[in-house]
Amino acid sequence: MDRFDNIINVSKLNSLIKKEEEQKRDNKKIKCLLLIICICAVISTALLLYKKLRPDYMDDFDDDDFDDILDDDFFEDDE
Repeated sequence: MDRFDNIINVSKLNSLIKKEEEQKRDNKKIKCLLLIICICAVISTALLLYKKLRPDYMDDFDDDDFDDILDDDFFEDDE
């Protein structure tokens, strides 16, 4: 009976070791996934801040400023 108990204990120990190894692998996967998510969050935050704080130079140009240029006749006939 003692030998049978030893076999059962060894099999339980092996199953516990396998479970711990699987948990370690799962923890590594979760840590990698969290790292990727954090990097994406930082990049998207930086991009949003850049777009929000960047000056908009297109407001400096008005369409009225270019109307007088377009009205000029560039191909006037010299008479």
